[in-house]
Amino acid sequence: MVVLESLKKEFLNLLDRDLEFRYAVAGYLGLSEILKKLDLLAEEQVKLREEQTKILTEITRIWTEITKIWTEIARLREDFNRAFKQLDSRLSRVERTLEKITLEIEDEARIMIKYRLKNIGCEIDVFPIILPDLEINIYGASDELCIIGEASVRASSSIIDEINHNIEKMRNLYPNMLRPKIIKVVYTSLAMPDLIERAEKEGIWVLKATGDIVKPKDLPLN
Repeated sequence: MVVLESLKKEFLNLLDRDLEFRYAVAGYLGLSEILKKLDLLAEEQVKLREEQTKILTEITRIWTEITKIWTEIARLREDFNRAFKQLDSRLSRVERTLEKITLEIEDEARIMIKYRLKNIGCEIDVFPIILPDLEINIYGASDELCIIGEASVRASSSIIDEINHNIEKMRNLYPNMLRPKIIKVVYTSLAMPDLIERAEKEGIWVLKATGDIVKPKDLPLN
C-alpha cells in the first residue's frame, strides 16, 4: 500500500511538471488532442486578457484626457463669461456716455441756434419733434420761416440725406408744420469734409459752438 501511494504521488507530480509525460499519458488514454486544444485555448485566454488589459489601460488614458479637456472647457467657459460680463459692462458705460454726449450736444444745438437766430431778429423757439412717424431733434418755426435740422457729435454728408428725408415726411404727413422758407441746419462738433463741401453747394447751415462752419444762403448771419 505504501509503495502504491508513493507511485500515485510520483505519477501525479510527473503529470503536473512534465508536459511530454502528460501528453504521453493523454495519448495513451486518447486525450492528447483534447489537451492540446485546451492548452491552446488557455494561451489564447492569456493573450485575450493581456489585450483586454491594454484596452482598459488605453480607455483609462482616453477618459483621463477627456476629463482634462472638459475641465479646460469649463475653465474657458468661466473665463469667457467673466470677459463677456466685463465687456458688457464696458459697453453699457460707453452707451450711457454716448447717450449723455448726444443729449448734451442736442441741447447745446437748440440753445445756440435759438441764440444765433435771436441776434438777427428771428425769435423762434427751437425744440425736438417726436411723433409716431417722425423724429427731428432741431425744429423751429415762425410765420414764414422754419428751421429743420440734426445735431451730431461727428457729421458727414449723409446727415443731409436724413434731413431731406425728414422734410419729405413732413410734407406728406404734417404739411402744416412747414413754412414757405425752410432753413436746413446741421450742428456738429466735427464736420467731415464731404459735409462741408455739400453744405456749401446746397446752402445748408453748418455750425458748432464756436461759430459757423458753413453759413446759410437765406439768413443774414454775421
